[in-house]
Amino acid sequence: MAPSTTGDFTVERRIAADHLARALRADAQAGLAENPKTLPPKWFYDARGSMLFDRITRLPEYYLTRAERMVLRANAVRVADLTGARTLVELGSGSSEKTRILLDALAAVGTLRRYAPLDVSESALTAAGEALATAYPDLRITATVADFETDLALPEPSSGPRLVAFLGSTLGNLDAEQRAAFLGRLRQALDTEGDALLLGVDLVKDPARMLRAYDDGQGVTAEFNKNLLTILNRELDADFDPGAFDHRAVWNEEEERMEMRLRARVTHSVKIPTLDLTLDFLRGEDLRTEISAKFRRDGLEPELAQAGFTLEHWWTDQQKRFAVLLAVPA
Repeated sequence: MAPSTTGDFTVERRIAADHLARALRADAQAGLAENPKTLPPKWFYDARGSMLFDRITRLPEYYLTRAERMVLRANAVRVADLTGARTLVELGSGSSEKTRILLDALAAVGTLRRYAPLDVSESALTAAGEALATAYPDLRITATVADFETDLALPEPSSGPRLVAFLGSTLGNLDAEQRAAFLGRLRQALDTEGDALLLGVDLVKDPARMLRAYDDGQGVTAEFNKNLLTILNRELDADFDPGAFDHRAVWNEEEERMEMRLRARVTHSVKIPTLDLTLDFLRGEDLRTEISAKFRRDGLEPELAQAGFTLEHWWTDQQKRFAVLLAVPA
């Protein structure tokens, strides 16, 4: 599809207009038929969900965003020196707020020429791209509307060396099999010379601290979780009653991951005419809406190696809550 252009900022659309609608139907059809019922967390983020998540990142209990920003600020210049990246690619870029730390560092060492954000939300890309184009008038910004789970859409190698940033512990939203597939595809898309991966991951820590981060005292996370049911009602003509579910945050010790769930308060049925589907919920039954794997270095390093990456640097905040790591193609 032809890109739209504004000054030094362009947006290329690589997904069809109905891509998200079709993908939501497919995910709902598959996940709601499972036992336990599941949905992937990428469907949280309509306009209201994005607003609620922005509020979550500012809550005192939600340490992840602050901790990652601390690590980036402390090590961005080091990352810039090590990579000498001419192109910064960001997967799932969203508002690109934390990206400015990397942009400033790369610009300071004089290598940066291009920023290439990739996200499924064209509105988020446009808002962020226009703001960055004003803040960095000499920077070429080439945004791509794409789903990185199926289309990485990286800039051509000639624009390298490329630094691919995958921040926010989004990797944790994938299970082990999905992570292996994603990292393998990413490795195939990168050159052995010069390219690098900058990855932000949340670390295993005291479960009580993690539980507070996913079940805040103000109830914002509960509202965010239940908003998914409103999205399903709107997009799939379902008749979920958000009031019939309670938000639950659970630490799955065996898998070392946080899980968000919606637990049925009473036995009831839900109709989804778009899918010709009727769901029966028992009292106390869970619909799992998110997994968020937490990592240890001695567990993640072999995953990266299996995909063809060598972990070169591992940085954490002082409390060792969050890690930002630099890996290169092996």
